[in-house]
Amino acid sequence: MVRIGDIELPDFPLLLAPMEDVSDPPFRALCKEFGADVVYTEFISSEGLIRDAIKSREKLDIFPEERPVGIQIFGGDEEAMILSAKICEATGPDLVDINFGCPVKKVVCKGAGAGILKDIPKMVSMTKAIVDSVDIPVTVKTRLGWDSSSLNIEEVAERLQDIGIKALSIHGRTRVQMYKGEADWTLIGKIKNNPRIKIPIFGNGDIDSPEKAIEYKNRYGVDGVMIGRATIGNPWFFQEVKHFRETGKHLPKPDIHERVRVCKKHLDTSIEWKGEKLGIVEMRRHYANYLKGLSHAKQFRNRLVDTMDVREINGIFSEIIEYYSNMEANIAL
Repeated sequence: MVRIGDIELPDFPLLLAPMEDVSDPPFRALCKEFGADVVYTEFISSEGLIRDAIKSREKLDIFPEERPVGIQIFGGDEEAMILSAKICEATGPDLVDINFGCPVKKVVCKGAGAGILKDIPKMVSMTKAIVDSVDIPVTVKTRLGWDSSSLNIEEVAERLQDIGIKALSIHGRTRVQMYKGEADWTLIGKIKNNPRIKIPIFGNGDIDSPEKAIEYKNRYGVDGVMIGRATIGNPWFFQEVKHFRETGKHLPKPDIHERVRVCKKHLDTSIEWKGEKLGIVEMRRHYANYLKGLSHAKQFRNRLVDTMDVREINGIFSEIIEYYSNMEANIAL
């Protein structure tokens, strides 16, 4: 069993990474349904929360079926981060996570996200202030360092543990790497195997197959893995990893009926949460991922993103099922 403060998780938990414009309540609920053990909100600007920015406030919405769920915040100003952590706590999440890993320029230039990796004393001071300001567990997600000449994550891990964080998720790249190249988990493994480290260490970066998830568990000894891009349009990924770990075999890939069922459920819950117009518009970014790998999918995807009519969308879903079911039947003959 793995514990984040008082939160009890199964052995080798799987975490849904916070992803901007992806990990909203409808998607998080699907990931929970298919085996995610902890889910995180999209990252939320501390300054946006304080000035009551509508988009930031909407990201605070959490629902019972998601738990345990963490709200992730980012910012470069300590007072704003303290206040936003308190605002988050008031909405009832299971934990607050601090983003010290986002490499995007508009975040970094404010000394937030991975930008704070240039100032470790500030990182530690800000984290301690947040830990001291709330009564729920505080966790951190970060990177190996700013660049290859400042791989200070081992020092960072010890210092953050010492001031009270309850878990640490580490992306195996530097800020300079952004998302390029292969994630290096070597230092993540060293931290996990450091006898001074008692908190859970979760690895993140390039977990794109069940085999890799289990291989990295065994090679680096991490307490769990945080999975991001591999889950987009593929919330089944979590159950695939768990099945592979238990049996050494792959689950069959979801058939067209299951793909459409889950895509439709995603759309329905998006409309329920955001309203019909916004729910339809924001669902458009997901269709390509749900239809990924299917031949001739472009014709259906283009029609799905061109309509604002729910009934028409459902009609296209029915056409998709019929088209690919017939294709499979013909192949079988």
